[in-house]
Amino acid sequence: MGWKAAEKLIKTWKILRGDNVMINAGKDKGQTGVIKRVIRSQNRVIVEGKNLVKKHVRRGEGHEGGIFTVEAPIHVSNVQVLDPVTGAPCKIGCKYLEDGSKVRVSRGQGASGSIIPRPEILKVRDKPRINVVGLKDTVEEDVFERTYDAKAGRGLPDL
Repeated sequence: MGWKAAEKLIKTWKILRGDNVMINAGKDKGQTGVIKRVIRSQNRVIVEGKNLVKKHVRRGEGHEGGIFTVEAPIHVSNVQVLDPVTGAPCKIGCKYLEDGSKVRVSRGQGASGSIIPRPEILKVRDKPRINVVGLKDTVEEDVFERTYDAKAGRGLPDL
């Protein structure tokens, strides 16, 4: 990717994996689907079961060759999130609730202004977090050890 294309990358993404979207342009215009994958390096998304193309694959070691139907990426400007209340495509805005939490809301013409919930699929981890203590990790007992006491004068630097 050249530097010109890198300048046009979206910095703050409002569309997430698992969102219900409507396709605005292309051969699947007007159809709805769920976002399967977000490719942030290309400003593209893959919608489940939409924008299908034929891919010719040569036979190789460990896999069979042939013609397969795969989902091709769609540019993010060609999809819009569906409003959960009206079911119409809408823009996405951010709003802070009274408790301080940040939520996505539907906005634009014909939008209800309702909260768009985060997809449940984002709460499931594909790769579990590795919690193995390494060589450079601090042991828990050392973290909670009290090394400074102002009254006793312990832990003060020698000036």
